[in-house]
Amino acid sequence: VNEWEQVVITQFGRPVGEPITEAGLKFKLPFIQEVIRYEKRILRWDGEPREIPTRDKRYIWVDATARWRIVDALKFLQVIRDYDQAYIKLDDIIDSVVRDYVSSNPLVELVRTSDAEELMEITDEKSPFEKAALQKVVLGREAITRAILAEASKAMPEFGMELVDVRIKRINYNEDVQGKVYERMISERKRKAAQFRSEGEGEKAEILGQMEKELKAITSEAYRKAEEIRGKADGEATQIYGRAYNLDPDFYAFYKTLDTYRNASLENSTLILGTDSDYFSVLKNIPK
Repeated sequence: VNEWEQVVITQFGRPVGEPITEAGLKFKLPFIQEVIRYEKRILRWDGEPREIPTRDKRYIWVDATARWRIVDALKFLQVIRDYDQAYIKLDDIIDSVVRDYVSSNPLVELVRTSDAEELMEITDEKSPFEKAALQKVVLGREAITRAILAEASKAMPEFGMELVDVRIKRINYNEDVQGKVYERMISERKRKAAQFRSEGEGEKAEILGQMEKELKAITSEAYRKAEEIRGKADGEATQIYGRAYNLDPDFYAFYKTLDTYRNASLENSTLILGTDSDYFSVLKNIPK
């Protein structure tokens, strides 16, 4: 007998003695006695997905799984005999209990374990998903699965079996509803995205407006200071020019007249001046 096995000895089809659960070398009568071996380890049961209506009339697919083991090999042999019959019995018992608990509880109880209200911002306008998320959880998924385990375990001892655990692997809407649910989810996410984009554009416009206002204030202040500096410099330059020109007014008049000769645009032009013109006086007085 291996460490993971338990054995029942039968003679002409009838059990002989108590089940052997200790590993090691054992003896039986050859030919007339037969060894029937069962697992001592925990075994897995996976049910078929079932469509079940919840208490709030939501038709969902529920996929459950369980872990079980044989605790009384002799009773298991007498009542169940083999693993195929055991799985059929588990299908009947667990599926029935799961259906009862799913149909007697709303969907939110089967999906969530506890209230998630503190995780969400409560707003005046809530989407259907937010409203569902904010529903109060009385039992929750964990408590429901524990109740399913307790209820299904009641029938196990008479078969020599023990139910170790029951879990709901997956919950989903049926195919007829899934498309509409996805459409609502997409629409909700699009609405949220549009709201965020709108808020972002508003903040962007506010930031750009504030930036433009500050830029104009900086530019205006800089222009004012520049004009002040420029005016002060022009004033100082005028004073310097005035002091310089007052030293020799005749030379200043002569210099400015020559400057106008140089800067005058006379190309392709004819300039007619009288001999008594002040503008011509410098040229008239050139010594021969």
